[in-house]
Amino acid sequence: MKKYKLGKSELEVSALSFGGNVFGWTLDEKASFKMLDALYENGLTFIDTANNYSHWAPGNVGGESEAIIGKWFKESKKRHNIVLSTKVGGRMGDGTRGLKKEYIYDCVDASLKRLQTDYIDLYFSHYDDLETSQEETMEAFNNLIKAGKVRYLGASNLEVNRIVSSNAIARDKGWTEYIAIQPLYNLYDRIKYEQEYLPLVEEEKLAVMSYFALASGFLSGKYRSLEDIEKSARKDMVKGYINERGLNILNVCDKVAKDHNATIAEVAIAWQIHKPSISTPIVSATSNEQLKSLLRSVDIKLSVEEMTLLDKVSAY
Repeated sequence: MKKYKLGKSELEVSALSFGGNVFGWTLDEKASFKMLDALYENGLTFIDTANNYSHWAPGNVGGESEAIIGKWFKESKKRHNIVLSTKVGGRMGDGTRGLKKEYIYDCVDASLKRLQTDYIDLYFSHYDDLETSQEETMEAFNNLIKAGKVRYLGASNLEVNRIVSSNAIARDKGWTEYIAIQPLYNLYDRIKYEQEYLPLVEEEKLAVMSYFALASGFLSGKYRSLEDIEKSARKDMVKGYINERGLNILNVCDKVAKDHNATIAEVAIAWQIHKPSISTPIVSATSNEQLKSLLRSVDIKLSVEEMTLLDKVSAY
């Protein structure tokens, strides 16, 4: 798989980033190792996780995904061939969260131990912490950079004004800035990213790792009525997409997919890959079949006419 420079960094990343929330959740350790092997063999060498994945699964407390990746690093000896991003600040299983300096220091050390590595390529603030000064947070992150524990910084789920002010503080102090963001973005969920984040992305040349690229599964095309989702575990996440606009998007994706002998999901991901501001969509798979589909999406070449058609039907 062709590699690209991630924003202003020196990181060489694949066209897709693999979402590691499935490790220790829908994939046990053995299945996770097989998936990691398959990702590496196919050139998908950009892995995204978080310190609190997957605390929501029964019996988990957070850190399960990192621990599995760390064991794979140790056994495979592939750490230096992988670009790894992880996060801090989201709620752990014990309820702790935030971006206070000492908490960040404790969390990064715990992540490094679980990951069995001495550095993190890209470290994200997972969620904002309005009770902690941005100066304290950015100083802590900068100290991690100076210590060699972290190479670059990113912001996930922070509002635009908070990213702007954080980076302004960092510039004023001579500290490291956020160089990447993780926004919700897909064919259906376009408005917030395009109206709020995109101007900042273009102005500061930020890398963009979009999440929910398939709109929680809606853009797989499997769900076209409320009856379709009635017995699905994704019911509450998908029902908001089943409306006239959502179904029109699926119908156009159907048409484009047919012309490329592809699936709707592959077209939806290809659409993102063709967007100049999107560095790499975050995607996940739990089977070889799903992984092969993700890989096919990278090779789909959408025409200007097809991109225009998809843009028009998904316009808000």
